[in-house]
Amino acid sequence: MAQIEENRIGVFVCHCGVNISAVVDVDKVVKAASGQKGVIVARDYKFMCSTPGQELILADIKKHNLNRIIVAACSPRLHEETFKKVLLAADLNAYFFQMANIREQDAWVTEDKEKATEKAISLVFGAIQRIQHHEPLPIRE
Repeated sequence: MAQIEENRIGVFVCHCGVNISAVVDVDKVVKAASGQKGVIVARDYKFMCSTPGQELILADIKKHNLNRIIVAACSPRLHEETFKKVLLAADLNAYFFQMANIREQDAWVTEDKEKATEKAISLVFGAIQRIQHHEPLPIRE
């Protein structure tokens, strides 16, 4: 049986301009994620899907030797493939990725900033728990 590598998780929280950050305290979400098991780096950026946002993720993957990536942003339907391409560019398995939808499932449906922030933290914690269990399948011949 192959040795399972240590989870080295990066959490990247998007402001989505002000779509998320107007309702969610992004700094609190980043701080909460930073203290979780396996999380090596957590940071935020105004538009994580932008070229500079993607480059930030790629640079952190290389700098911190990350092997699991979480992006807390908009709908996976909109940008999941964008972020999977970042993992592929870093020679990582594109399926070692989780997206927490804190825009449509939180910021757009919650008016209270404290409650929206708590929900965003909960969604990120769920993604952290899920990604801890991602394992590559053995290659079959």
